[in-house]
Amino acid sequence: MSRNGKVRSLLFEQREEHLAALALLPRSLWLGSLINSQGSLESRLRALQGLREALLAGAVPDPAGECWPDRALAAGLHTVLLELGLPVLCRDHHELTDQVLGSMLWHLDLIVDYVDRGDGAEAAIARALSAFAEDWQERRGLLDELEAVFGTTGNVLKNTRWDRLRGLLASDGWQEVVRIRRLLDALPGLSDVLRRLGRMQPAVDQDESQRLDPQLAEQSTAWCARVVVTHVPEMPGETRGVCRSGRIARMLPSETMQLTHRRLRLLWHAHHAERCLLTYEEDERMHQSVRERVPVSRPCPQRKPDKRMEAGPMLICVDTSGSMQGGAEAVAKAVVLEAMRTAHAQHRHCHVFAYGGPDEIVEHELDLDAAGIEHLVQFLGQGFRGGTDICGPLERVLDRLLQERWQRADLLIASDGEFGATPQTALAVARAKAELGLRVQGVLVGDRETIGMLELADDVFWVREWRRCGGCDVDSPVPTKSLTAIYFPGALRSAGHHAMAGGDAAPQANPPPAAAGPT
Repeated sequence: MSRNGKVRSLLFEQREEHLAALALLPRSLWLGSLINSQGSLESRLRALQGLREALLAGAVPDPAGECWPDRALAAGLHTVLLELGLPVLCRDHHELTDQVLGSMLWHLDLIVDYVDRGDGAEAAIARALSAFAEDWQERRGLLDELEAVFGTTGNVLKNTRWDRLRGLLASDGWQEVVRIRRLLDALPGLSDVLRRLGRMQPAVDQDESQRLDPQLAEQSTAWCARVVVTHVPEMPGETRGVCRSGRIARMLPSETMQLTHRRLRLLWHAHHAERCLLTYEEDERMHQSVRERVPVSRPCPQRKPDKRMEAGPMLICVDTSGSMQGGAEAVAKAVVLEAMRTAHAQHRHCHVFAYGGPDEIVEHELDLDAAGIEHLVQFLGQGFRGGTDICGPLERVLDRLLQERWQRADLLIASDGEFGATPQTALAVARAKAELGLRVQGVLVGDRETIGMLELADDVFWVREWRRCGGCDVDSPVPTKSLTAIYFPGALRSAGHHAMAGGDAAPQANPPPAAAGPT
């Protein structure tokens, strides 16, 4: 670069140096911070950057140390931010923090307009701060309403369109959501059922499973093979050393030399008679395998309390047929709402299939964002009607289990049980259980278990007081959900679920006799 080029570069750097703080601000705040009428540009940019960092940390800077805006206006902003609780709300939420700062810049820029209209300086500042407070008081109310229903604001704060959210929370469908939220207090066991779905991590509590404990053993006997070695002396075999014996064929050469001497020959005969000749030692060892009974320890077929796998993806099938109208409909909607709350709180994926008659299937991905809440409002605001076809949603569930994202998912079916899967579909579900580890949880919103429900579900959670959820102050007229097991035990055995007849009453061979009535 030439000398003139270096000079021009230094001139541009000097002119842009007072805008260096602008690079630290998001682009959405550039226009509002550059054209604002309050204070000088450099002090405004530095103060905005410090305020943004403080809000992201969940605090506000000390107004005594602020150089922008003036101390009186900075103290007023400090008070408004604390009264609305915006620092806590903005903690680690960049999108919401930028919206708060953008709104603040817009309201402060109106102070000069208020002064031009005849307000004094103090009155104009108070008017601008009041408008800013009213604006965020309403928005904070919307967020508080969301938090009351879902327990958190979730991802709603990302790219929030406040007009869309305001209209959504003012709709009749949202009032249905609020009503369903109140019903969850009457269903305390539902959250535990949803927590047990999935197979991502071990559960905290213990569960009775069918696994065998290898440490539990009993004493027994068993046949065991043992090798026996038999020593056979003086049989040609392995040479092991020198010994004294009477075997002429194996005597040492030194003994043979004695036979050629006229005097030592008599000594040899004496040693032979006494079997004291020096000979090579040979023997044979025979190896033989024999069977004998030995004491052993074998595992006992006893159950072992073990930790189950839970907290994975959830697939929810909700019955929206005409038989679900009333209290059953409210419970089914509560299942969907609680599934959405649980999925976001535990960072899990959740997909809902709302099914009715043939080809009447509506799918929703339950994400706690603006689009997800809108889908939830639409679902909970609609009425249930039509027939029942469980095969369609089950086929879609089985297809989704083949995707990597849903491989560890479990299925929950919320229904009154008035359905029946075809043999092909039931066989496909059983194959998914055996090969993919799928577990099926049923939520029975009715008075009795049916063969259709027992054929698919591994466990059934019975909502006994479902009529009360529909505004009817009547308890269940039946003492047990296992009426099918009591009156039709053969049907359950034919379906392969006689062991699941229910914990409330054991299946009987014959139904109990009816009470005699007046003739």
